Amino acid sequence: MTETLSAEDGAIAAGSANGQDRPLDHRADALADLRRVGIHPDFWYPVAVSASVRKKKAFAATFAGERIALYRGESGAVYALEDRCAHRQVPLSMGVVEGDVLRCCYHAWAYRGNGRISQIPYLPKGVARPPRGVRAYPVREAYGLVFVFPGDPQKADTTALPELPEFASARHKTMAFSRTVRCHYSFMHENLLDMNHQFLHRGILGKIQPKLLGYDISPQSVEARYLFTHAGGKKNRGAGLLAAEGIGGTKSPDVITISTAYPYQTLQLVPENAELPAFSLWVAYVPEDAEQRTNHVYGLLMIEKPPVPGAIHLAWPFIRRFTERVFAEDRMAVEAEQRAWDEQGEDWNREVFPLILDVRDVLRTNGVPIRPESALCGAAAFCGSSRLAGQAAHAEPDRDALREVR
Repeated sequence: MTETLSAEDGAIAAGSANGQDRPLDHRADALADLRRVGIHPDFWYPVAVSASVRKKKAFAATFAGERIALYRGESGAVYALEDRCAHRQVPLSMGVVEGDVLRCCYHAWAYRGNGRISQIPYLPKGVARPPRGVRAYPVREAYGLVFVFPGDPQKADTTALPELPEFASARHKTMAFSRTVRCHYSFMHENLLDMNHQFLHRGILGKIQPKLLGYDISPQSVEARYLFTHAGGKKNRGAGLLAAEGIGGTKSPDVITISTAYPYQTLQLVPENAELPAFSLWVAYVPEDAEQRTNHVYGLLMIEKPPVPGAIHLAWPFIRRFTERVFAEDRMAVEAEQRAWDEQGEDWNREVFPLILDVRDVLRTNGVPIRPESALCGAAAFCGSSRLAGQAAHAEPDRDALREVR
């Protein structure tokens, strides 16, 4: 079920949504602290850029504290194994690729792509190999990224990868991003979805007036629509080129649609009176550490090529510099938010924007608890039950237990 909220019906006034009064913030004494909610592992997550996993080489990746060894075999296929040798626990990402087998660098134990031990060179005759090797993850390559499924492997085949038709379109050129940001993934969702922070980018965009036109909510998603008007000040050249100004477009207001469709996020900009978006952004925030206070951002910015041949190549360096500057300012802000949470030990935010309260609900109810033992065993400690996750998300937090997690 999806509900549409609009500015006209008063539902977007601070402290009110869905026609009911609601608190201005979601404090830890009312709901589980969102910054202690883990991302749900039963989805496909990018953990590396495909070009980084070279043929006959191993690559060390992580998901929420769980170390993963990626390697590309002689056949060109990519495999994903738990990054430890079953023998002495030495990381398999330090190993050697032979054909489609990964051999540990220490005692040369060899593993197939399914995690089974294929050889122990010095094993005496008549002695059986250990029956179990290491965990193997479902893995796929798409959009220039390596995706793994860190949750229940039985659900991998029935869980779809994100659909990005613009990526393969001849009408678009894609810019990829891969950056580490030191904050909980939820701060990233809030940052992109809440366009009221444009003052942060005043030195790049000038004076921007965002107007929330309305938004749709469902149990798994929030999609907001903004009208962006440039109200003065100097605007970065790259920003104008990205919005199709100067390469065939106009300086009219833009409509921006931003969506959190769990666990991914997208943004599209459509110039006024245009039929197609000037660009589309897809992004995934992948926790790196067990406590999920650091995430790796994988982004794909798919830009429609202008009608002028070769113009996109001339504009590319300006667009790249612009996006890097905006990202740097956003990273500064969200990392400062995380530092404040670390110092305070809980969420002291006084949030007044109903849109952000709603996206927090989506992230909280679709996430899973981070158990104290996750510091030891990473993603394997996550509770995979959505029912239990939902119960825990709305339960009174155990403050002593929460202090132990920190």
